[in-house]
Amino acid sequence: MEQSETPKTENRIQAILTLDMDNIPSNFQEILKHEQEIVAKWKDEGILENLFLRQGRNGAILIFKGLEEEKVKELMITLPFYKLKKSIEYFNLIKQF
Repeated sequence: MEQSETPKTENRIQAILTLDMDNIPSNFQEILKHEQEIVAKWKDEGILENLFLRQGRNGAILIFKGLEEEKVKELMITLPFYKLKKSIEYFNLIKQF
């Protein structure tokens, strides 16, 4: 491997999910429970490094490791909250320490 290449395990993808709080369904708590089950599975599988709730509770920041952006996008589509999104942004990161 050349020095300029980054090992895949050091790659991080940050997904910033913002929910459309004006259109939250009445079964939000049920959806939240399902969402929590999925992200817990990803954590157990070692692909989700961190999950941060946004201060305003209008979304979350998920940090994936060892995956390419396209795979992260495929995973994010499977989240129940994805259907409630106002926006979603992806950032490719390189872990320094």
